[in-house]
Amino acid sequence: MASEIEIGNLTINESNNKFFHDPESSNIKTVYILESRNFLLTSGDTPYASAFTFEELNLLPELLKGLYVEMKYEKPSQIQAISLPMILNPPYLDLIAQAHNGSGKTACFTLGMLSRIDPKLKAPQAFCICPTRELAIQNLEVLRKMGKYSGITSECAIRAGFGNEIHTGKKQTIRPPITSQIVIGTPGTIRHRIRANKLSLSYLKILVLDEADHMLAEDGFKDDSVHIINKIRCVNPQCQVLFFSATFNETVKEFAAKIVTGNHNQLFVKKEELSLQSVKQYKVNCPDELAKVMVIKDRILEFGERVGQTIIFVRTRNSAVTLHRILVEIGYDVTTIQGALKQEDRDKIVKEFKDGLTQVLISTDLLARGFDQDQVNLVINYDLPVKHNHPTEPDCEVYMHRIGRAGRFGRKGAVFNLLCSDADETIMTKIENHFGTEIAEVPDWRNEEDFVVALRSAGLL
Repeated sequence: MASEIEIGNLTINESNNKFFHDPESSNIKTVYILESRNFLLTSGDTPYASAFTFEELNLLPELLKGLYVEMKYEKPSQIQAISLPMILNPPYLDLIAQAHNGSGKTACFTLGMLSRIDPKLKAPQAFCICPTRELAIQNLEVLRKMGKYSGITSECAIRAGFGNEIHTGKKQTIRPPITSQIVIGTPGTIRHRIRANKLSLSYLKILVLDEADHMLAEDGFKDDSVHIINKIRCVNPQCQVLFFSATFNETVKEFAAKIVTGNHNQLFVKKEELSLQSVKQYKVNCPDELAKVMVIKDRILEFGERVGQTIIFVRTRNSAVTLHRILVEIGYDVTTIQGALKQEDRDKIVKEFKDGLTQVLISTDLLARGFDQDQVNLVINYDLPVKHNHPTEPDCEVYMHRIGRAGRFGRKGAVFNLLCSDADETIMTKIENHFGTEIAEVPDWRNEEDFVVALRSAGLL
């Protein structure tokens, strides 16, 4: 295992590492992200040169055109500069990668998939599995935009309306075998298509698990994910597996390391370094639920409409419905998304928000992960996230994903955590301790000037 990185003639050892820590397993290729971009990543017998430009990755001209013309990229972000050489170069080792929200992870694996495709082979060669249909659709949109000039075919494997179906006139539907070269979908649908022999594994080169910590968690999609991976390994043991997420707890991290085969690469961020520097976090003590609503109405949204879009996160579907009704009754035009809605309604709500037709979106944690909307500058945690099976314990990973909806790609953003009980204060304290940070408090929930100061400090006013 490589425990140091050569930078020119300098050697930087673990004690100088600022962002990444060294996992213990002896067969892991360990990589550190540093502030300097000029370095050679050395992992045993496999050196990886970080990429200053996309040209250094030996990409096809059609992909470069997509990056520059469609995506408007200028150069690789830090996570892209480090991880793409690992993904694109032999021996195509498996990768477990963690990086900050909004740092360009999606572009890493979409470009990785596009680059590994043989355009002449009309068969599935890359899968990307996502925890929600919203994220699957979003990733497909990014991939098609990036690969616009490549001629590579792709489709979404989710329930209702995104597959190629032949209707026989009877109740049953015959689905032909999938021939798209890249398939992005949800775990249940992917597993079903494999089981029905409609999704071939024979030519698969690369498998991506987006939001991998949730995909491998006991309370997530562990069973489906492990089944799919094992099935692929049986048919195609050389398939490269990529796990990407902004968060990995220790349990999932250890489990992921057991799934990948043999030598592999890992990138991990220390949890103290996860908190987004461009996003200002605040806590607001409210005496009751009504005060929470008044803070949203009179203090945050009053200014929020001037600075961008807002997402309000709640804990339950009932909270979403109740808060929606209250805000509408007092004159706010808000939309609400939660898992009980029909799929076509969920798609419509997301599209309207992304198109800027609505400014305020209330959501359960359905959109906490991966939802990418540049114009979101404000996030409100109406309810703090807690573990489903331990409601007195915070879900720190979900908290990190929620606040990552603001300040995408280094833009300015603010997060307001609304507290109205001793239990809320205890959970907030545990979140602060987990990330080794102290979240600033808005002194008085009734004072408009205190919120102006907070938004101004966040760079939004």
